[in-house]
Amino acid sequence: MNRPTLRTVAMAATLALAGLSAQAQQGVSKDTITLGTIQDLSGPVAGLGKPARLGLQLRVDEINEQGGIHGRKIVLKVEDSGYDPKRAVLAAQKLVNQDKIFMMVGHIGTAQNMAAMPVQFSKNVANFFPLTAAREMYEPAHKLKFASLTTYYEQLQTHAPKLFKEKGAKKACAIYQDDEYGLEVLRGGEAGLKSIGVEYAEKTSFKRGATDFSSQVAKMKAAGCDFVVMGTIIRETIGTIGEMRKTGFNPTLIGSAASYTEMIHKLGGKAMDGYYATMTAQQPYLDDASQPIRFWANKFKTKFGEDPSVLSVYGYNAIDAFIIAAQKAGPNLTVDSFIKAMETMTIPVDIFGSPEQTFSATKRLGSHYSRLSQIQDGRWKVVSDHAKP
Repeated sequence: MNRPTLRTVAMAATLALAGLSAQAQQGVSKDTITLGTIQDLSGPVAGLGKPARLGLQLRVDEINEQGGIHGRKIVLKVEDSGYDPKRAVLAAQKLVNQDKIFMMVGHIGTAQNMAAMPVQFSKNVANFFPLTAAREMYEPAHKLKFASLTTYYEQLQTHAPKLFKEKGAKKACAIYQDDEYGLEVLRGGEAGLKSIGVEYAEKTSFKRGATDFSSQVAKMKAAGCDFVVMGTIIRETIGTIGEMRKTGFNPTLIGSAASYTEMIHKLGGKAMDGYYATMTAQQPYLDDASQPIRFWANKFKTKFGEDPSVLSVYGYNAIDAFIIAAQKAGPNLTVDSFIKAMETMTIPVDIFGSPEQTFSATKRLGSHYSRLSQIQDGRWKVVSDHAKP
């Protein structure tokens, strides 16, 4: 074989390898980046999953209208888990193996994420900014994990002891969903209260999807508790507080960011006044005193015909962070280039008051700060500054 032929063969081989390399990154084409998300659209926390999906979509639409990321439009694939870990696995399998997503963004639910992550990681698909604040979203360390929400554990560890002392409480109880989420809240409150020499006088649990909380409330009332840590989400929070009010049991109540949603006071009414919850981003009301929040909330309502939730903010921010990192990664977007970009990333405080977030090769949770809000006169009011354990 003569030299020109060898050069021709070598050039052809190089071009072929380059073509294969360009095609090798799942979810990235010349014109698109395909992302996936799993939400509860039909189960017990659909009141969180539906607005989260719209928040994700709003930011996707915005960037696509601006020309995309390095000329690529985002395609968002959405699957419904019904808040069931088994369905989350099936949804992850479809997104990863059939839809060929580049990354999972804003997946809701602790148990659901934990069930889906092995499916993703087997195909080098990262889990980016899940909509759960469980420690498992960044621990144990894994190159494909990036979490944004201060953990439920740290939220309660920070704010439960401060509120207990502020209220002059004498005896603490806990009610929690009997799964990974509820246990995180239980343990965070336990650690925080222990730091001031307080232990739970009563701990009572309920199964995911429960609707009757009379026996749990009776136990806590019988124990004489005047302070209750709530490992509840939406209807469990409303149901528990409703039962308490009905029986004349009125302790100080504190829950996690999972129950920091306008659904609590919209569905629960006046009885929800006084309830405390930890939070990071602020609930966006259409008439908010902050002009930027008010503008964003009205933009959301104009587009989707409904009021936004704080979950809409979480979804919006998750896509926004992805955009920042993907732009930084450059035109040759791969999982490795995205990770490299994230490992030097700082995300500043946003209009919703989310704390600054920083990431590195060894830091996969953006922030350890949270705030406390209370329902006053039928809406959430921020009642503390950012704090951490």
